Amino acid sequence: MTESIPLPFRKIIHVDMDCFYAAVEMRDNPELRNVPVAIGGQSDRRGVLSTCNYQARKYGVRSAMPTAHALKLCPSLVVVPGRMAVYKETSAQIHQIFRRYTELIEPLSLDEAYLDVTDAHQFQGSATLMAQAIRREIHEELGLTASAGVAPMKFIAKIASDLNKPNGQFVVRPDEVASFVERLALHKIPGVGKVTMQKLNALGLRCGADVQQLGRERMVELFGKFGLSLWERANGYDPRPVVVQRDPKSVGVERTLSQDIFQLTECRQVVTQLYPELERRLAPKLADKEISKLGVKIKFNDFRLTSVEHHHSQLDEAIFDRLLQQAMQRQPGKGIRLVGLYVGLRTRPEIQQLLLEV
Repeated sequence: MTESIPLPFRKIIHVDMDCFYAAVEMRDNPELRNVPVAIGGQSDRRGVLSTCNYQARKYGVRSAMPTAHALKLCPSLVVVPGRMAVYKETSAQIHQIFRRYTELIEPLSLDEAYLDVTDAHQFQGSATLMAQAIRREIHEELGLTASAGVAPMKFIAKIASDLNKPNGQFVVRPDEVASFVERLALHKIPGVGKVTMQKLNALGLRCGADVQQLGRERMVELFGKFGLSLWERANGYDPRPVVVQRDPKSVGVERTLSQDIFQLTECRQVVTQLYPELERRLAPKLADKEISKLGVKIKFNDFRLTSVEHHHSQLDEAIFDRLLQQAMQRQPGKGIRLVGLYVGLRTRPEIQQLLLEV
């Protein structure tokens, strides 16, 4: 039986992209979609894998595995070098979707984040429906799948996002927390590794109910500060808020089109519609930031993304028009499904100097 510990009321969504880097490669290269794929270094250079798709995982291939060993397990494995710029750009697009629902976003990496939707009003405040909509929009607009966990606290949301992978969702409602943590295998709690799990097992501790029964004082006596944290998690207690990164490096707007467009004049119409929204989003950032560059991005109907940017210190629609023309020339005649504008930011020199002097 969990102890009653007061907690702030929150609705937390943890979104975790499915085999993100590999999924991007499969999306951009149809030849990779039905074969085992991994991202990493070559075997003749002692390379290691950063990630792999689900087909490769069936052979026992895992992230951080030496490439040479992975190829022994799966001789048909296709190893491709990473394209970090593309992954970062795709991650930024995912965050654009997040911001349709909340500004309270805590990124954990390029492919996962916590969202606090406690005060969001979409879908009459239903975090479950918001998570479904976010996943649907990611799939429709970016051609990728995501899994999500929904819970009143961060650590349960993170665990839940892994329970119905890939392309799934799991919800733990407030009245389900007690039963969820009682049955929860301790190895699923973030921070519990193999060595710690061996020590816990030696004490007969395998699930949350075991830790509850042992008690707080004994857990602290055995494991110190970590023991207290583990006892709290086993009792469904996690007061940590979603921590927002408050130092934006860029501001952007974009539009995914319901139908492909092909002409420069059509793209210009989209830019004209996006420009006022960009001005609105940019204005509050300029209190302590200044513009460092302007950029345009286009996604073609084969999901290939291109961006062109120019170092400039002022917002200028004419420069966006010139960048738009350059971007379209990279795949002439191809249909366009997304147009976006962005502005790079940097801290104003006088403020930066003050920060250095503090």
